Amino acid sequence: MTETGLHAPAPNELPWVVEALLFVSDEPQPLSALANAAGVSEGAVRKAIGILSRDYEARGLRVMEDGHRYQLVTAPDYAPYIDQLLGAGPGQKLSRAALEVLTIVAYKQPCSRAEIEAIRGVNSDRLVTQLEVRGLVEAVGVAEGPGRAKLFRTTMKFLEHFGLESPQDLPPIPVEEAPAAPETL
Repeated sequence: MTETGLHAPAPNELPWVVEALLFVSDEPQPLSALANAAGVSEGAVRKAIGILSRDYEARGLRVMEDGHRYQLVTAPDYAPYIDQLLGAGPGQKLSRAALEVLTIVAYKQPCSRAEIEAIRGVNSDRLVTQLEVRGLVEAVGVAEGPGRAKLFRTTMKFLEHFGLESPQDLPPIPVEEAPAAPETL
């Protein structure tokens, strides 16, 4: 029995308990909160999430995770149908500069504005702020050292926006090959 007097669910029922918890959650939930609510270990919840994820592969839902939290979302393939039902039109597009900043954060996370600017070569304060306001990046701490700069990472909304289930689903960074040396005769 858990602290709340509930009996822990049977192992075969745990995936459906986790599904219900994720379904009613407005915000992404950490593994510890799901385990506590179900009255089971974090390992048991992780296993249940794996079962749900496999089950959802052929359905319209996905379990999205950012490495720390989990959320139940619709599969990206069905976004046009959802937009049709809810009357959502195409959202404001991200500028090329905003996409550059978002790409840097996605691949280097967590990273500071100074790191972003070192890669881009221009001030990116306004763009980082815009991405924060849109909920695509968030401050997650401060860097060690002088200035204690804010560190940024992508959010669950970023994953949902780009149809990813986790940051590990990002495509690999293309490696540019050096041009071949001309052949000598």
